[in-house]
Amino acid sequence: MRTDGSEAPRVLFEQRGHVAYITLNRPQVLNALDLRTHEELAAVWDRFEQDPAIWIGVLSGAGERAFSVGQDLKELVARTDGGESASSFGSKGRPGWPRLTERFGLTKPIVARVNGLALGGGFELALACDIVVAAADAEFALPEARLGLIAGAGGVFRLSRQLPLRTALGYLLTGRRIGAARAFELGLINEVARPGDLDACVQSWVDDLLACAPLSLRAIKEAALASGTLPLDQAFETRFESERRRRDSIDCREGPRAFVEKRKPVWQGR
Repeated sequence: MRTDGSEAPRVLFEQRGHVAYITLNRPQVLNALDLRTHEELAAVWDRFEQDPAIWIGVLSGAGERAFSVGQDLKELVARTDGGESASSFGSKGRPGWPRLTERFGLTKPIVARVNGLALGGGFELALACDIVVAAADAEFALPEARLGLIAGAGGVFRLSRQLPLRTALGYLLTGRRIGAARAFELGLINEVARPGDLDACVQSWVDDLLACAPLSLRAIKEAALASGTLPLDQAFETRFESERRRRDSIDCREGPRAFVEKRKPVWQGR
């Protein structure tokens, strides 16, 4: 809480250069996601998506105990006791839509910085990111079935695409937790940081992303995600808007020229 009596923002936003740092800010409840958090996140994602000066996002949770434990169940009980109907897949028509898990056209890369617990909707947020860096003590799970719920923010769909089906079903049907080391073995995360090194590991990924042309990153992300279910010949024939923008960009010429001139490229993002 703030000293002036107003409630602290649920989501913090900081822009440093071309990087947006987005932090879930409810550490006292392990960054649980209530409706106000979703509303604030929607505004942040709108800003992130629309600002051409922002090239990369880093999503994290405040405090040391959790990235996010997912839906605020106390709020959910109060809402359902008040007569609200139960939800299913997706968030259309609810506060914060479209949430990150349903922004299917978002092509800017997002790095998830996962400390502590990433459960339920928290894990679903991480699954919707492009690069995931986790502390060694991080744990992931989709425990919804144990609560009479489902992983309706994409967990059912994304986990079964990012893991072999039988492996995914094992975790979806039991709610078992996945430690950071096991998540890395399964290919769910990109790196496990040693104790005390999480921020440095995240920064190394950010630095590598910044070394690349931002429009190339967007073209690669769009093509990789959109072509996942296409036959290979159709993937080659598909025209992607982000690729058109990259091909017609200043940066498309700047990269090869910088290489020939033996200097670092100066990206414009246009």
